[in-house]
Amino acid sequence: MEVSSRIKELREEIQKHDYHYYILDAPLISDASYDRLMQELKKLEEECPQYITADSPTQRVAGKASEKFSPVRHRFPLLSLDNAFSYQDLLEFDRRVGRVTRTLSYMAELKIDGVSIALVYENGVLLNAATRGDGLVGEDVTANIRTIKTIPLRLRYSLPRLEVRGEIFMPKQEFIRLNEEKEEKGERVFANPRNAAAGSLRQLDPRITAGRALSAFVYDIIYMEGQNLAEQQEAWHFMQELGLPVNPEVRFCADINAVLAFTEEYAEKRHELPYEIDGVVVKLNTLAEREELGATARSPRWAMAYKFPAEEKETRLLGVEINVGRTGIIAPTALLEPVFLAGTTVSRASMHNFDLVKEKDLRIGDMVLLHKAGDIIPEIIASLPEKRSGEERVIMPPENCPACDSKVARFAGEVAYRCENINCPARLKESLIFFASRGAMDIDGLGSAVIEQLVDKEMVKRIDDLYRLREEEITALERMGPKSAANLIKAIDESKSRPPSRLLTALGIRHIGARSAKILSRHIHDIDDFYKLGVENLTSIPEIGPKMAESIVNFFAEPRNRETIENLKALGVNTREEAIEAGEQLLQGKTFVLTGTLPSLTRQQASEMIESRGGKVSNSVSKKTSYVVAGDDPGSKLDKAQQLGLTILDEAGFLNLLGLS
Repeated sequence: MEVSSRIKELREEIQKHDYHYYILDAPLISDASYDRLMQELKKLEEECPQYITADSPTQRVAGKASEKFSPVRHRFPLLSLDNAFSYQDLLEFDRRVGRVTRTLSYMAELKIDGVSIALVYENGVLLNAATRGDGLVGEDVTANIRTIKTIPLRLRYSLPRLEVRGEIFMPKQEFIRLNEEKEEKGERVFANPRNAAAGSLRQLDPRITAGRALSAFVYDIIYMEGQNLAEQQEAWHFMQELGLPVNPEVRFCADINAVLAFTEEYAEKRHELPYEIDGVVVKLNTLAEREELGATARSPRWAMAYKFPAEEKETRLLGVEINVGRTGIIAPTALLEPVFLAGTTVSRASMHNFDLVKEKDLRIGDMVLLHKAGDIIPEIIASLPEKRSGEERVIMPPENCPACDSKVARFAGEVAYRCENINCPARLKESLIFFASRGAMDIDGLGSAVIEQLVDKEMVKRIDDLYRLREEEITALERMGPKSAANLIKAIDESKSRPPSRLLTALGIRHIGARSAKILSRHIHDIDDFYKLGVENLTSIPEIGPKMAESIVNFFAEPRNRETIENLKALGVNTREEAIEAGEQLLQGKTFVLTGTLPSLTRQQASEMIESRGGKVSNSVSKKTSYVVAGDDPGSKLDKAQQLGLTILDEAGFLNLLGLS
């Protein structure tokens, strides 16, 4: 089969599976089978880039970050809806519509709390996507919309032109995950899923948007060529047939009483939904009669948004519990007088960080207003200072960690307070998992399940205890026979000889990853020397900025961390690297790309050999690449290197270049 035909076949098959998985929620194949199809398509497109098209499933995240969003003028104004706050308002809306139209049937749809979007398809292919903006002009967010997997890049049936309107939203569970991630990084959290969706959609770098599981529902046809429809109910079915994501929670209502019943039903069911809604949208079903009714300057006369009453309750803030997270973040949790809210009794609420506590002026003893962020997480909206007695107490951040009594640190530009003690009981498991990971000390066999047992059984109470473990102790763990125990002891022993840069990475110093650890090790050859260095000394090293320097100084200022390093050194862990003379920087200014499997070297080992001699390792081949080191099964990188006429080395040639053969 010709490559172009196979590419077309793969795209059609992947598009079919995307439709069944994301739209119908009824997958036809396993994730592994789907991944194989996608990998085959990626490989063929890499080998034959002339066949890559914008609607290919591989192009959901493509291109570089933009500097700004371009303006897009909408073909027709994207109007906002008038709001109804009571059933009386809906009955009045029905009376107004009845003065003009002959039929009074409606479509009732859930009002998703998200970001309005307009999508344009030409000949079945997504052409562009724009935010609502002011209703007349929006912002071009096409690159970001392509990353949302519920939005098809190609429709199932082609039309000359189709423009639809929909809502981008963040599911509740993704909102929780994202806020937990932001808290772990010491960043400000999003207030609600709508803000999170808006912030994610307006990222200049599409890769950031792609990392957040946004979703979408399409609910209206703005403009269409090649098809005539008479009703909103018909339009809903047609959009579904095209493969567009439509919300199944809709209902045709023969009269306004059916609308009221739908509204009442979902006021109860809203908390069961995987996304947040704040009401119900009511639309006249007959499209021709919509034309008769028309619109005001800002709103259509044929639709109304019924807003659910806000679910908020007052209660008293009884106290604050200080918790230490798995990454050392110190966060306050409110202890509340129990109150029934949105389906459950609430007695605790997230306060996120002490900056928010101060902004909201929360005090122990306050009456506070409570809601559920994302319909799930109890959160204090505000204090009610007018109800104070004068006996309320100001909430202050702790000076010492409640779990280990270490001094608490705070970094410039962050909202979080942190425990910097690597052995803090609250963060020990996470510290050990990272310490043993491949990019750090690379202790094979020391995974999370083993670490869980070692800590729970108090066999390891601090990082350096790893190097005191005995084979017979490990054999006693679940699923650890004599052979596994012997292999683990051997792996722990072998890790002692890793270069100091790996130890520096493994210590989990804030902002210090593998690359920055290697840079530091080229300038500071003994870990003991870090005790004497200040921010000014460290920022004089190329690529080490103020945040990184501050983090290093704070880490080495903590006595428990210094004690751990001294213990590691006494147990035989390598903390010193011989300085490489200028003449030994053989690869200064050279860029290498590694591809395929080398006979005797791992990619990590080869990378370290290059970087220790002043060279750089890149993941992509370009004209600036100095050498490509190729092993077995090298893939498309070797093809590209040959096309560009670059120097290609096998392992023997690589070792010869380094003077090691």
